[in-house]
Amino acid sequence: MSDAPRVVIADDQALVRTGFSMILTADGIDVVAEAADGEQAVAAVERTRPHLVLMDIRMPGLDGLEATRRILSGTIPDPPRVLILTTYDLDRYVYAALTAGASGFLLKDVTPEHLVAAVRLARSGDALLAPAITRRLVERFVTQDTATAALHRDLAVLTPRERQVLQCLGTGLSNAELASRFTLSEATVKTHVARILSKLRLRDRAQAVVVAYETGLVTPGGDPR
Repeated sequence: MSDAPRVVIADDQALVRTGFSMILTADGIDVVAEAADGEQAVAAVERTRPHLVLMDIRMPGLDGLEATRRILSGTIPDPPRVLILTTYDLDRYVYAALTAGASGFLLKDVTPEHLVAAVRLARSGDALLAPAITRRLVERFVTQDTATAALHRDLAVLTPRERQVLQCLGTGLSNAELASRFTLSEATVKTHVARILSKLRLRDRAQAVVVAYETGLVTPGGDPR
């Protein structure tokens, strides 16, 4: 079995799909399907079971946001990560996609090297987007809905230390910075982060940043409470 990441590219512009496909294929990444709208994207995921979907938001018919929700709704076993393609890095639709479970976003003018690196991170299971970038986006659009957040992400399941780590993670600190802050080894920090993601049913650090803001652990423009 090949270790190459398996990717679905969903974008209504054929030129974008072709260009991204050529870049990824040239680097040994397996583009298993292309889709011109959300319906095709969902069908392609069900058919090919990729590791990652590069998903445009604004497509005709079923848009990328709703397609992301369907893919990550729990009806597809072992769903892929979804990486949003956008023209603007501060797009309300991107924030909505992150809250729906997407793992991050890429600008459509991304360099070939950055595109390949992001896709390969999906295979390794690492975060696809730096928490600091996610934070900037979340601060722009976050609306605290603690009732909804509590329904799915009861922070009471976290230990006091895990809650502290989530607070600082929400401000964009890396593992090395978290280790320095708490005088811990990076291995211990990684264990704390993994437990936080598991307990809160999050797929990666980018979503943890969203939760930290939505639950009020971190406030826009401020330090963690």
